[in-house]
Amino acid sequence: MPTEILMPALSPTMEEGTLAKWLVKEGDTVSSGDLIAEIETDKATMEFEAVDEGVIGKILVPEGTEGVQVNAAIAILLEDGESADDIAALPPESQKSAPETGAALEAVPDMSSQKAVPAPTAPAASDGSRVFASPLARRIAANKGLELSTIQGSGPRGRIVKADVESATQTAATQAKLSAPSDPASAPKSLATGPDTNTVLRMYEGRDFEEVSLNGMRKTIAARLTEAKQSIPHFYLRRDIKLDALLAFRSQLNKQLEKRGAKLSVNDFIIKACALALQEVPDANAVWAGDRILKLSPSDVAVAVAIEGGLFTPVLKDAEKKSLSGLSAEMKDLATRARDRKLAPHEYQGGSFAISNLGMFGIDNFDAVINPPHGAILAVGAGTKKPVVSETGDVAIATVMSVTLSVDHRVIDGALGAQLLQAIVDNLETPMAMLA
Repeated sequence: MPTEILMPALSPTMEEGTLAKWLVKEGDTVSSGDLIAEIETDKATMEFEAVDEGVIGKILVPEGTEGVQVNAAIAILLEDGESADDIAALPPESQKSAPETGAALEAVPDMSSQKAVPAPTAPAASDGSRVFASPLARRIAANKGLELSTIQGSGPRGRIVKADVESATQTAATQAKLSAPSDPASAPKSLATGPDTNTVLRMYEGRDFEEVSLNGMRKTIAARLTEAKQSIPHFYLRRDIKLDALLAFRSQLNKQLEKRGAKLSVNDFIIKACALALQEVPDANAVWAGDRILKLSPSDVAVAVAIEGGLFTPVLKDAEKKSLSGLSAEMKDLATRARDRKLAPHEYQGGSFAISNLGMFGIDNFDAVINPPHGAILAVGAGTKKPVVSETGDVAIATVMSVTLSVDHRVIDGALGAQLLQAIVDNLETPMAMLA
């Protein structure tokens, strides 16, 4: 039976995307793992690979099409022995890009945690009806000794595909871990958004202006930050950090790294300082999960990267274990690909803590908005020369950087937040200790 290839949801916030480019044409034979399309989301352009083997029987959505809804059919895949006649036998709605649940595509990165709402399951074999599964799924199930009738399919009309079989052994444990009792009090409430469009247009009637349509990224930023400011109880902790020891140490290291073509930035030290601080104050290495708090073991630190029309927050995972030069190289790579919109979802999702640095723009200090579900975000200002009183009581000139820690009070209380910020300050003011 021909299989519909559906527009997948590449992130929790994705509702539609642009089918930027087909990498195959009608009549091409594809195997599991072959790249077949590039799709633009509100965050990035991603390559996709087939999860089933077969022949591209019909392309339903031309490349360059914008606003393709998640779960809309974009192509039809034929199995061995099927032909165009089998496509003609499909229901008319299956030959149009009509929304259906399930997907016959998966991203090159692991998207198992970001599936669309499961499609209706195939009839159980116990009642004598047929279980629909792709040939590849049948082979994998046989190799694993799995009974197909016990697996729920996520393909069209409950068809079992490769991803269903590979995740079958983990499904029960994952569902048990993530299950939570229903609580009416936790149901999302509508958020205030200000005056509607018509009201604002009337305000500026007769004045010259240009309307700028919201792209997917801007819509996502607007929705998430409105939600963050209205639903997260922020509080703010501020400190000044003396950078002279760090700047001298950085200069020394950069001279030694010059022959390797590496150069450390102040931001690299800040990332390392925050990662180690999260290990020193483990109760602050946490995220809000609706009706519970998740305490993370690794220090997965997100860093805001400005791009045209918005921003990304790529995540440096296990940052506490990485060297300064390793963090520097990884951050440069992530920032470059973020600006080119080439990050995969798993590279900008997750983390427990974020850093937003506007010091390079000359900003002295600011308050950053927490990116849910993170427990905190550090806003970093510029390092400037200021008079300070030394331990001996003398007045001296020092390079001072102002930082503000925005904290989610549901996750981190005031005293705990203060401990975390103190650990960050200590790491930056005694940078050599971070290498110990």
